[in-house]
Parts: sequence; structure tokens; C-alpha cells
Amino acid sequence: MTLMEHLRELRNRLFKACLGLVFGFAIGFWLSDRAIVLVKQPVCDVMKSRDRPCDFVQLGVADFFLLELKVGLWLGLLITAPWWMYQLWAFIAPGLHRHERKYAYIFISIATPLFALGAFLAWFALGHGLQYLLPDEDVVHTSLDITRYVNFITTGMVVFGVAFEFPLIAMMLNFAGVLSGRKLLGWWRTVVFVFFAFAAVATPTPDPFTMSGLALAMSLLYFAAVGVALINDRRKGRDRPAYADIGDDEISSIDDYAPEPVAAATSVGGYDPIDAPTPVDAPTPVERPRSLDSRYDDIT
Repeated sequence: MTLMEHLRELRNRLFKACLGLVFGFAIGFWLSDRAIVLVKQPVCDVMKSRDRPCDFVQLGVADFFLLELKVGLWLGLLITAPWWMYQLWAFIAPGLHRHERKYAYIFISIATPLFALGAFLAWFALGHGLQYLLPDEDVVHTSLDITRYVNFITTGMVVFGVAFEFPLIAMMLNFAGVLSGRKLLGWWRTVVFVFFAFAAVATPTPDPFTMSGLALAMSLLYFAAVGVALINDRRKGRDRPAYADIGDDEISSIDDYAPEPVAAATSVGGYDPIDAPTPVDAPTPVERPRSLDSRYDDIT
């Protein structure tokens, strides 16, 4: 395919994916009220345990409607994920080799449950974190803005889900031959520190429980990825040196490195003979300079 044909193919795939997203957005907008009620459940459980009402407020005129549109778009992306991911894959797959397609199927099948696991962990951690974040009613009356609260929950779920993909990226680099399992294992101190620093910045709650839960989960997944990388290196023999199968007393064979003989300078074998050098002509004698009077006539 030419460049213009590739661009037309990309345009058609994007158009089909957008049509699917529009259809999914319509379904997601219809289900948005049920999803918002589900997201409100952790706060309502905390308030119920304290014998308090579960109050939410709307500060702007169109805030709740815009929130329904946003939640509907998120649900539309999730509902139509198989469709738009297939369009993306159909555009990329023809340029991949057979083994690359196999690895892509494996990593996609792992990435989806990891993202779902991270989102579930965020739901669980944030739900328990609200026990410490929401003050007692004897101190202050709690009425949460529905838009900010839903953004708080969804942001935490997306951050946790994306963070759970980091160990998978490390495993992908190992399968591609970029990083070895020993190198990944040697970086474990730095990686764990980076995970805790990332969790401290990325988690939407200031409590240490949510941060620690995310960092510990990412660390466990990283060590699991390192174990898979070490097994993959041993299976492919990357951790073995080239002289591993040679004994200590065995002499290196030089038969494979014997120099090739140089052929004679003859016309046989594709070599042209070198001609004998031709003699250089003898230099001509230099004329003796004439006197000054003999070089000029009467006029000059």
C-alpha cells in the first residue's frame, strides 16, 4: 500500500471506531444515573454507619447534566472497547510478523485484567479511605459536591489501572530483548522507591493507606514480572555465556577460522593479470639560452 492508501485506511478505521463510540455513548448516557448511584455507594455506607444522611449537592446549574455526559462517555468507551480496539488492531496487525502478533495477543489479554484489577483496588482502597477522610458530624456537616466526588473516584480508578500496567511494560521490554531479568532484578530498590513516590503523587487521597496499597501492589506485580523475565531469559539461553558448553581443558577449535588462500595474479578465478610497467621517455635536452642581442630584432 502507498502512503495515501495507508492514510485512507486509517481514516476509515477511525471513522468506524467513532461510530461505535457514538453508539456506546448513547447506551452509557442511558446508564449514567445508575453508575452515579453505584459510585455514591462508598460515601453512603460511611454515612450510614454514622447514622447520618448521604447528602450530595450541585453547585452549578448544568453540573449534573455535564456529569451525566462525562460518565456516559466513560461507559461508552468501556462498552465499545472491543469494537474500537479491533479497528486499531486491524490497522496495525498487517505490519506485524506472526510471532509479534502472538505476543500482542498475550499482552493484550494480560493488560485488560490488570487494568480491571487496579480499578477494583482503587474502589476498595478509596472506599475504606473515606472512613478517615470524612470528618465527624460533630465537627463539621458534610455535603459533598457530586461532580468533584465522582471525579475523585474515577480519577483514582484510572490512576490505579494505568499504574498496574507498568510491570507489564517491563515484561514486554524483556521479551523484546531490551532488558534482561538480572538487570530488572538489580533495579528493584530504585523501582520500589519510584513506585512509592508515584503513588504519593498520583493517588487523590492524602492518607497513607491508599498510597501504600498502590505502591505495594505495583511492587508485587513488578517482582512477578521479574520472575517471568528470568524464566524467559533461561529458556532462551540469554543468561549463558558463549563458552558455557566448552570444558576448562578443551582447546578452542580454529578449523572454522582457517584463512582463505590468496589466489595467484592470473586470469583464472576472476583475477586479471597485472601488466608490466612501460618505460618512461627520456627527458629532452634543454636549449642553451641565447644572448640578449640575438633574441630581439631591430624594431623591438
